[in-house]
Amino acid sequence: MTTSDRQLWEATAAGDDDAFGVLFDRHLKAVDNHCFRLTGNWALADDATAATFFAAWRQRSAVTLVHDSALPWLLTVATNTVRNEYRSRRRRAALLERLPVPRPAPDHADDVAQRLDDERRMAEVLAATEELPRAEREALALCVWSGVSYADAAQVLGIAEASVRSRVSRAKSRLSRLVLANAGGEDR
Repeated sequence: MTTSDRQLWEATAAGDDDAFGVLFDRHLKAVDNHCFRLTGNWALADDATAATFFAAWRQRSAVTLVHDSALPWLLTVATNTVRNEYRSRRRRAALLERLPVPRPAPDHADDVAQRLDDERRMAEVLAATEELPRAEREALALCVWSGVSYADAAQVLGIAEASVRSRVSRAKSRLSRLVLANAGGEDR
């Protein structure tokens, strides 16, 4: 019998470090992929994933899981972490624009071909999803990209399950049209 996330979370809050390790192993890939889908960049996704699990560790005794899965809560923390990072980046960029200091060139030595291809493809998808309303983007990211159930997504978003289903359906339909329109505009 598999131990539920709620039981592991309660054990973690009571001081069982190994229980947190099990939660980490169980949800690492889903959180990392969710962060990548939000950022389109593996390095940023890895940083956001680390920050998400660090926040979970810090808040382990303050948070009580409502459902048996910790994943919806972790994905919400990850989404907020990415948003906060983007706000910080915009502020830093604005500051650097005002400073007469030359910007260092980015180091691309550690990038591998697969990551570059992933980032290029994800940038295309993100560009298309940016044209969707925010509510539809959030439902799509939770349910389609990260595999959260409609019921759990409804709980996280604070709306009815039927509304989540409707948002996901509209997002898929609009995204299909956007991707087809963008593909039709390319010379091949």
